[in-house]
Amino acid sequence: MTANNADEQKVRLDKWLWAARFYKTRSLAKEAIEGGKVHYNSQRTKPGKLVETGAKLTLRLGWQEKVVIIDGISDRRRGAPEAQTLYHETEDSVKRREDLAWQRKTMQAAQLPPARRPNKKDRRDIRRFREQQGI
Repeated sequence: MTANNADEQKVRLDKWLWAARFYKTRSLAKEAIEGGKVHYNSQRTKPGKLVETGAKLTLRLGWQEKVVIIDGISDRRRGAPEAQTLYHETEDSVKRREDLAWQRKTMQAAQLPPARRPNKKDRRDIRRFREQQGI
């Protein structure tokens, strides 16, 4: 089975996610689907759902949420360049992910680390303060 005869091909959602390299194993893909991290056409689904070209998938991967459209169907895991031909990410999704990444970076830069570690006297003062506060 190849991506050329996609009209005839029937592939489960968990197997397609594995073949498109969103997850390392089919069991991880199955857990993500069952956990509600994958939505098929804006609805929760089951791992056995048969995928169709043109369907919209919403994937939550760590900090990121991607919205992709299925362009091709394959049940075989191949190289990353070939796997990327199976789908395309929407422009809104790309922009939203870039904006959120920029926000996380600026928030992290705003939290400056302390200039130095506390010395022995500072640690005693901290301990004394905590004891007074009942912490």
